[in-house]
Amino acid sequence: MGKPEAVSRVRQDKVRFWQTLRETTQKWWSDFARKKPARFTLLVFFCIIALVTGLLMLPISTADSRPASFVDALFNGTSAVCVTGLTTVPTDSYWSTFGLVVLMFGIKIGGLGVMTLASILSLAVSRHIGLSARLLAAGENNSKLGEVGSLIKMVVLVSITVELSMAVLFFPQFMAMKYGIGQSAWYAIFMAISVFNNCGMVVIPGGMQQFASNFGIFFPLTVGAAVGALGFPVALDVTRNWKHPRKFSLHTKLTLTTYGALTVVGGAIVAILEWDNPATFGRLEPMGKFLATVLHGVNARSLGISNVDFSEVTQATWFIDDIMMFIGGGSASTGGGIKVTTFAVMVLAILAEIRGDRDIEVFGRRIGPSTVRLAVAVVALGAVIVGAATTIMLEITGLPLSEVLLEVISAFGTVGLSTGITDNLPDSAKILLSLLMFTGRLGTMTFGAALAMRTRRKVIRFPEETPSIG
Repeated sequence: MGKPEAVSRVRQDKVRFWQTLRETTQKWWSDFARKKPARFTLLVFFCIIALVTGLLMLPISTADSRPASFVDALFNGTSAVCVTGLTTVPTDSYWSTFGLVVLMFGIKIGGLGVMTLASILSLAVSRHIGLSARLLAAGENNSKLGEVGSLIKMVVLVSITVELSMAVLFFPQFMAMKYGIGQSAWYAIFMAISVFNNCGMVVIPGGMQQFASNFGIFFPLTVGAAVGALGFPVALDVTRNWKHPRKFSLHTKLTLTTYGALTVVGGAIVAILEWDNPATFGRLEPMGKFLATVLHGVNARSLGISNVDFSEVTQATWFIDDIMMFIGGGSASTGGGIKVTTFAVMVLAILAEIRGDRDIEVFGRRIGPSTVRLAVAVVALGAVIVGAATTIMLEITGLPLSEVLLEVISAFGTVGLSTGITDNLPDSAKILLSLLMFTGRLGTMTFGAALAMRTRRKVIRFPEETPSIG
């Protein structure tokens, strides 16, 4: 009798040990997520990139069954999860179906956002979102705590609706290319997910330039990318108040007007610069030129897919695209950069200072000084990151500044446009760009969230004095 009782006690001790370990781990993760949400977000994204990288290194992930190198797997995995689109190997021919599925799920997770996805899973399992999940999702999406549940549902609704609509529109176009039903459906699904999440990875053999004048492909592609880049809070606000635009929040109004203005201005400038370039716009039919103009207005700030050979555009166009990529898309969107609202606040602050206005006013609202300081901090941080990375890349590669700067800003802005140098970069440069994509996707967002929550109040304030400026 003694032996069975001893075995039973050992089993009970093991059960208690694993139960205690599980409870302790859950409590640690919960406390860590609640107290340090920015660091938690970085950690989760890092873990997902590590998982995708590991899967891409498996022999089953490549078309020739030879394991991908660590650097190539890391770079392409990071590009997918950070919805950038830069690649070091041909996406359509290097990866197997399994590898492409891994990339597609990486794009989907990265586009929705890790914290948003966690909230979705919580909602699906328990029919409610816990406080920690709400805090994390609110921080990631720049939304109010009470709106997180509605925002999560809107994320699911918008992403599924837009991606499904795009896939349905793409399918007959690919069928016309005689890819077959199964292959056309696969291309349609992958491209819909890639485009809506503003990743820009292409699995179509021969790339997208072969469809340069195809309205049926590039028009839904441009609209889908724009919807993804505007941001989910904007989609929620527009859905609720579309009958009464005056009720739109200031964030929605700023995002829509700034995004629209940048799209028109950016597209128009590039069209002027490239209209007679025989290697780009000049070889296109009138419909192709129109599509290229509209696409470039959206493309340069988030998507990274072009219907012309981007390596052949003028350096003036590269410089305009550098500016657009640095600005990026909307807050809590699938786009990157410093965000259009940050740019809008900076412009409004400059205009108010030029006019001598005491307050920064727009759409019948006043923007407070704390918002302006936060915008300045985000812009300054982005500029420092781009400047430092460009300097290092110049030393590593020895390439011209114009090419290196565009590659760096494209990685930071998670855009994916390239002059064609990515494939031939040394491993150290590829690792640097991987870090830059990770920083660009999460760095400014978590930095901004951290600053917004770090409001210090001092009892004693020093006397005010005005130094000379300019």
